[in-house]
This record gives sequence, structure tokens and C-alpha cells, in this order.
Amino acid sequence: MRNDNLKSYLNLHLIVFIWGFTAILGALITIDADNLVWYRMLLAMIFLGGFIAVKKQSFKVPVKELFKLIFVGLLIALHWIFFFKAIHVSNVSITLSIFSLGAFFASLLEPLFYGRKVLWYEVFFGLIIIAGLGLILQVEIKYLTGVYYALAAIILGVLFTLMNGKLISDHEPSVITFYEFGAGVFFISVYFLFQGKFTADFFQLSLNNWILLLILASICTAYAFTASVKVMQRLTPYTVMLTTNLEPVYGIVLAYLILGGKEKMSVEFYIGAVIIIITVILNGVFKHYQNKKANL
Repeated sequence: MRNDNLKSYLNLHLIVFIWGFTAILGALITIDADNLVWYRMLLAMIFLGGFIAVKKQSFKVPVKELFKLIFVGLLIALHWIFFFKAIHVSNVSITLSIFSLGAFFASLLEPLFYGRKVLWYEVFFGLIIIAGLGLILQVEIKYLTGVYYALAAIILGVLFTLMNGKLISDHEPSVITFYEFGAGVFFISVYFLFQGKFTADFFQLSLNNWILLLILASICTAYAFTASVKVMQRLTPYTVMLTTNLEPVYGIVLAYLILGGKEKMSVEFYIGAVIIIITVILNGVFKHYQNKKANL
């Protein structure tokens, strides 16, 4: 059991690294955020459908559960739209730094979803993360619009993570993700139809955009998202959300190396990022100590 948990935790870190790279792809793909999410979810759904068929898994889910998956799919679509909008109006570093608030929101909402008491240290670590974030925003106020978009994205992200944490107990991760992505494509398509966005120009993408979208949809979405849902069979949503605080670290480093000067931030920004990293490490150590003490 302990080895399985360790394997899940290491796998989660790989997933978080991939998510950090997702932000880079979002900055490199030169189409609107909502268009990007539509292509991402459609292509990922196709990849997942093929995977489920090859594995000969059943696509069947109860009608009651299907409605839950549809609702979660809407949350995921909105989460990604706000996420990529935040990147486009600010930059990768600012957007990912806001995602550090996910652990704090999870510490408050998870007890409501799972009927457990609020743990003081989860809130404490969440408040430290907010302090680090405050240091960042104090000197990067010019990116305030991006902060708003990123904040909306992370709140939606916490909500669908918590809901998936309950759905995973009854269904295969790939099947859950398939229907959620399908729902997201449906809702965005309805919106596009009313907006008249499905024109010939909509489907004319550059070769570079197609390549980046395929990478985004296959590795960074179909694989990473399904794997993250599966990881939740062994790890709590709070642990998942807190570990995703390393996404800004991975993403910021990758952004600086790949995108260059646009991602160069102030000294205070990097101090805030270090505070977040230390908090993640301390939480892991504290959780390990608490679990070890409980097993004695």
C-alpha cells in the first residue's frame, strides 16, 4: 500500500511537470483561448475514445452519473478558457503563480465535500501561500486582469477536482474524462454556434498550431488529465491540489528558458515563488509525520 502511494505521488509530480509545460504551449499557440480549448478538448476526447476502444472498456455510465460528468465537463471547459485567457493577457509566470491559491481553496472546500473537519495546518500552509502570492502581486500589479482570469480558473479547478475525487470511486478515469471532455466540447460548440464562430477561417490553422495542439491534446491533456484522476484513487484532493503548487515552479522555469525575456520577473516575484516551494515541501513532511504518528 505504501509503495502504491509513493508511486502515485511520483506520478503526480510528473503530471504536474506536464501541466507546467501546458502553459508554455498555451503561450505559443496563436489562437483565441476559447478556440484553443475547443480544439484541445475535441482532440483529447478522440484520443481517449480510441484508448477506451482498444482497451475494450465499457462506455456505459448510469444516467444520473452522466449528468454529473456533464456538469464537471462544463467546469473544466470554463477553467481552461480562463486559464489561457490569463496567459494571453499577462504571461505564464503570473498565471501559474495564482494557481498556488488552489491548496488554500481546497483546504476550505474539501471538508464540505467529504464531511471531514478542517485541518488547521492545511489552512495555515494555505495562508503562507497567500502571503507569497501577495508579495508577487505587490510588484506585478500591471498584470491585474490576468490575475482575475487566473483566480477564476483556479476556483473552477478546485471545484472539478473535488467532484472528480468522488466520481473516481465508481468509474474508470479514462471513461470519466471522455464524457467530461465531450460535454465541454458540446457547451463550447453551442456558444460558438450562437456567436457564428464556425467559419472557414476557424478551421484554418497553421502547421505549427496543429503540431502544438496535438501535443497539448495527447500528452498534456488525454494522458495527464486521466492520470491525475486515477492518482486521486490513492491521494486526497488536498494533496493533489497542494502538489500542483509546483506547477508554477516548473512552468516559470520552462517559460524563462523557452520564451525568454517576456517571462523575466522581479526579485520579489522569485522570493514569493520560493516561499510557495518551501510551503509545499513542509506540507509533505508534516503530512508524513502525521500519518506515521497515526499508524503507531
